[in-house]
Amino acid sequence: MEPLTIGLMVAFATVVVLFTGISVGTGLLVVATGFLLIFDGARSLQALPEIFFGELNSFALLSIPMFIIMGAAIASTRAGPDLYEALERWLTRVPGGLVVSNLGACALFAAMSGSSPATCAAIGKMGIPEMRRRGYPEEVAAGSIAAGGTLGILIPPSVTMIVYGIATETSIGRLFLAGVLPGLLLTGLFMVWAIYDTWRRGAASAVLSGARYSWRERVEILPRVVPFIAIIIGVLYAMYGGIATPSETAAVGALLCIAVAIVVYRMYRAADLWVVLRDSTRESVMILFIIGAAGVFSFMLSSLFVTQSVAQWIAALEVNRWVLMAVINLFLLVAGFFLPPVAVILMSAPILLPIITSAGFDPYWFAVIVTINMEIGLITPPVGLNLYVINGIAPDISLRKILVGSLPFVLCMALAIVILCIFPGLATWLPEAVMGEAI
Repeated sequence: MEPLTIGLMVAFATVVVLFTGISVGTGLLVVATGFLLIFDGARSLQALPEIFFGELNSFALLSIPMFIIMGAAIASTRAGPDLYEALERWLTRVPGGLVVSNLGACALFAAMSGSSPATCAAIGKMGIPEMRRRGYPEEVAAGSIAAGGTLGILIPPSVTMIVYGIATETSIGRLFLAGVLPGLLLTGLFMVWAIYDTWRRGAASAVLSGARYSWRERVEILPRVVPFIAIIIGVLYAMYGGIATPSETAAVGALLCIAVAIVVYRMYRAADLWVVLRDSTRESVMILFIIGAAGVFSFMLSSLFVTQSVAQWIAALEVNRWVLMAVINLFLLVAGFFLPPVAVILMSAPILLPIITSAGFDPYWFAVIVTINMEIGLITPPVGLNLYVINGIAPDISLRKILVGSLPFVLCMALAIVILCIFPGLATWLPEAVMGEAI
């Protein structure tokens, strides 16, 4: 049977298996094992355990649980509400300032925690009721928080970028730097739209009913949030200053975040620390299991010559490279509708990377494009995890209203992709300026 035909069968079988509700990692293992057994015989299954555990035999993988512990320690405290309150106190008199402060809080908390759902829950619990109390439309309140939560997988330190680096064997440090300016660009686009939409709906005057804060009240909240921000800055400085590797800086960052949580937020009870470690272990094991399963899945595709045939077929297409990129973006967008970002990256990045590099695209720029596509999937149905998180903390706001409020931010993300295509230096300049040109 032709490898491309087998590839179509694999794609169909994977979709069917994952739609049964089975976990992503288990689904990939089932599909890979089944196709190897059918087309390559039982002898090929002997190598699967070695391949699975071989995928996990990487020092770089240590950074994943460490960064997750950092996020869990931050998410288990009042850092989110405090961050929101600090920005709200400083921006309350700015037109549309409450929306801007919510988006800014989402961007900062998402960068600290690396978790979109945690960001939505932490900022939304305070931000959505306050925006509604001030007269902001429900769509603006819910949609801005849902979209703001997605920024965590782009702004460093990002677990999604770590997974991309491991899957494609690219520098994690460069990937982090590549996400900085696009992350700020996307945050800025979100804020511009939110302010315009608030004004367009006639709700801009709602800000005037906000409380006035003295300079003392503005400054007194800062000590609660500055330590966490300082840790993130310190982690990035250690990484790019040549002081330590990403895994080492992640370990130190995790320890410092736990220490700050204990000292600043009095999280010294063993039960509180147990929750942080339990949740971190659960999420880390899930991601690592998907990484191992994706390695087996990639081995199956390679053994049946599916990967090579797909690459040759695409390379043989006589199309403009931007048409090719448009097709790849469409694929990533559709995949992101149904699968979590980690799964999409692990399944597609090893196949797509040789194609985009042969077409003359920068792999670090492409990582940013992939990540923004994954962000869109977080606020679009049928999965749209952030939509359901917002609905959970504000059940009286219908999913339809949350979706309507989120769709303009999807257009902002699409605009960001277009801007990055026109100005790729937004993603490539900072890594080259700090670390030199990639070899």
